[in-house]
Amino acid sequence: MKLKYWLYITSGVLFFTACQPEEKKEELVKTDEHPVVAKAHVVPPDFNMDSAFAYVKAQADMGPRTPGSKAHDKAVAYFEKQFEKFGAEVIIQKGNVTTYDNKPWVLKNIIATYNPKAQDRILLCAHWDSRPFADKDKTPENNTKACPGVNDGASGAGVLMEVARAISSKSPNVGIDIILFDLEDYGDDGGNPDTWCLGSQYWSKNLHTPYYGAKFGILLDMVGAKGATFYREEISATYASEALNKVWGTAQKLGYSNYFLNQVMGSMTDDHKYVNELAQVPCIDIIDYRMNITTQRGGFFEHHHTVSDDINTIDKATLKAVGQTLLEVIYNE
Repeated sequence: MKLKYWLYITSGVLFFTACQPEEKKEELVKTDEHPVVAKAHVVPPDFNMDSAFAYVKAQADMGPRTPGSKAHDKAVAYFEKQFEKFGAEVIIQKGNVTTYDNKPWVLKNIIATYNPKAQDRILLCAHWDSRPFADKDKTPENNTKACPGVNDGASGAGVLMEVARAISSKSPNVGIDIILFDLEDYGDDGGNPDTWCLGSQYWSKNLHTPYYGAKFGILLDMVGAKGATFYREEISATYASEALNKVWGTAQKLGYSNYFLNQVMGSMTDDHKYVNELAQVPCIDIIDYRMNITTQRGGFFEHHHTVSDDINTIDKATLKAVGQTLLEVIYNE
């Protein structure tokens, strides 16, 4: 993924309280005309950070999930088996694509559906592939090696697998579609932005269900590292401001304001861009971005696109903050 530009705002933003919502409590809200009974709070399942970590580690242990590799094939089989175990209807969407270096590949998007007949739906997505070259590594001989892709790839998929396990234990009132996009990270750094996110571009042009629609979507990208910070990204705010406010407000009510910051960042070329623009599903991006307050410059976590993006980058507390926020949003939609 690529950042287009950065804007840092410290004032004029919406803040939320950090109180914990009460369990299944209805509140009487007074208006000028009629009293309105607020929707009862639904207690979601607990997001198990140890379980999520195990799903991330299982991917890491396969090695880099680059297109054409044995690890890539192994990961597809793993995702399919696990989502079916968690009661989802699973589709492996295959598509022929050509990367910017003129190499042909067969991409594989993994689509797991819950409550397929429900009209009200939420889309949850992440990419699962690894970048084939560690071009940001400071050691030149590592630049042609594949990235382990643990935070940048496996973390989002691991969180969504734990969300799927939670859904299998308690069904929400809405339909859920989980999509793991392939070939997100095989882009030309410094080149055409559309060379990235090939899996989401393919899905957005070839929807797995005719006329597919969702109330909103949430993309996870790099959601497991220590010290992660998630800013309010511009494309998310432009296309899906209601969902953005909902997710950030929920996170802060749960006490995760140190992760979900009420500050604005620039637009990011990431899978949500194509979900918004091509599939026309309003989708936000939860993506780790670090801002240096002193220099007013930002960047991705230090192991981004290097050979050191391994299991040691993962912090269970970060997985918990993201996953519990997702469950709270899902079950109270």
